[in-house]
Amino acid sequence: MPFTLEIITPGRVVLHDDQTDFIQVRGKEGELGVLPGHTPLFTALADDLMIVRSHGDREDIVTVMGGFMDVRPDRVTILSPAAELAAEIDEVRARQAAERAQLEIDRQRTAEAEGALERALVRLRAVESVGREAIRPSRVHGAEQIPPDIRGK
Repeated sequence: MPFTLEIITPGRVVLHDDQTDFIQVRGKEGELGVLPGHTPLFTALADDLMIVRSHGDREDIVTVMGGFMDVRPDRVTILSPAAELAAEIDEVRARQAAERAQLEIDRQRTAEAEGALERALVRLRAVESVGREAIRPSRVHGAEQIPPDIRGK
C-alpha cells in the first residue's frame, strides 16, 4: 500500500503524491530509504538528490536543499528551504550559479560561497540524471544500486 509524500518549501508545495512506493534521500547522518509502513522518524536532511518512485513505475528526481523529514507509516512530509523537480531546473542558470560560486570561492573562501556551489552542483546532477538509464524504478532498491555520481557525497 503506497504512502503520501509531500515536499514543501516556504514558497510552494513542490510535490504532493498519494501513491508513493519508495523514496531515497540523504539525511545528515547518511542515506535513507523509506517504504510504506516505515517506523516513525524525524531527521535533518542534507543538500542532495532525492529519488521518488510512485504509481508503480514512475520515478522522479527532486533536489532537496536541507530541511527536515517527518516519516510516519502512511505519510512522509519534507520541509525544505528549497526543493525542485529535476525537470524544472534550468541547466544554463544552474551552470552559471556554479561558476559564480566557484569564482567567489577562488577569491575568498566563505561558507556562503561553498554552500552556493554545493547547491548548484546538486541541481546540475539532477539535470544530468534525468533520463539516465541507470536510474530506473526496477533498479532502485538501495543505495548500492545507484551510481556514486548520483548519490552525492
